[in-house]
Amino acid sequence: MSSSAEQPLHHGGRLRAAAKRYAIAPEYWIDLSTGINPNGWPVPTIPSSSWARLPEDGDGLEQAACTYYGIEQVLPVAGSQAAIQELPRLRSLSRVSILNPCYAEHAAAWRRAGHVVMPVAVERLDECVARSDALVLANPNNPSGARFTVDQLLDWHAQLAARSGWLVVDEAFMDVTPESSLCRHSGRPGLIVLRSLGKFFGLAGARVGFVCARTALLTELRNRLGPWSVNAPARWVANSALADRDWQEATRQRLIWESARLHTLLARHGLTPDGGCALFQWLRTPRATYLHDALARQSILTRSFSEPSSLRFGLPGNEADWGRLDAALADLAVMHPTEAIP
Repeated sequence: MSSSAEQPLHHGGRLRAAAKRYAIAPEYWIDLSTGINPNGWPVPTIPSSSWARLPEDGDGLEQAACTYYGIEQVLPVAGSQAAIQELPRLRSLSRVSILNPCYAEHAAAWRRAGHVVMPVAVERLDECVARSDALVLANPNNPSGARFTVDQLLDWHAQLAARSGWLVVDEAFMDVTPESSLCRHSGRPGLIVLRSLGKFFGLAGARVGFVCARTALLTELRNRLGPWSVNAPARWVANSALADRDWQEATRQRLIWESARLHTLLARHGLTPDGGCALFQWLRTPRATYLHDALARQSILTRSFSEPSSLRFGLPGNEADWGRLDAALADLAVMHPTEAIP
């Protein structure tokens, strides 16, 4: 079967599909399936001029992003997904190790481009570098929340770069811990860092991401993506959000507290997470499908994974949602005590 006939991958946030499947109107749902900040950056009224003109460089977005990420050059893209799809086409056929589990679009994109994709468990990443032309991972990882130190990543990068290899690091969930980012090292050959405004800033619908890498690669990627990759209203919103330091700092502190609260809540109901980050908690359990379905019947949408069998919980957006999740988990334990324990 050709790649053009491949079925799209499923992701979190498919609320309309869930509403139809369970016959519950969308407005009654709590969507915990995405890992997106439910209280994102408050978007003000967008100037009408943004809708009337084509997007232009020089509007301040690139500089705002460089300041935010602590770098000298960056390429805005229509969400990091745009770069994920095109980056594999910038390399000749290669042996590509990809962290597993990880955001599934990475492996799919490299396979579509004809590369040999080797899924690698987190504990075997170190040994896989020697036999790889490229290593792709997320930090923090999605969905497991696994984290990698800057020193470890730079060591892997040095090994790969010595033979013209690549290290691609997806930092979609990095904003709460900017000190752990590789962005400031992205001028090194073969190091590519992807960032997104969808998670921490809660601006997934704007489709704004950034690629941090050397000039030659950014130029080649820009030529492939073509002009006006990010629309003008989205550029205006992104520029403003990246400059709002007070909101960013307050949000970092809030998300750290809420993530700990979610961990405690799940553990209290016998669902102690196996990993997570500031925007989600991840639970490995053979009963993931059951729990996903049981919560959906109470109009709470989670993200279920089959490999490995696991469940990801995003953050509730308000006290009412926190209360509903607490009550739903309590009901599961009362109605099916053996089913609610992983």
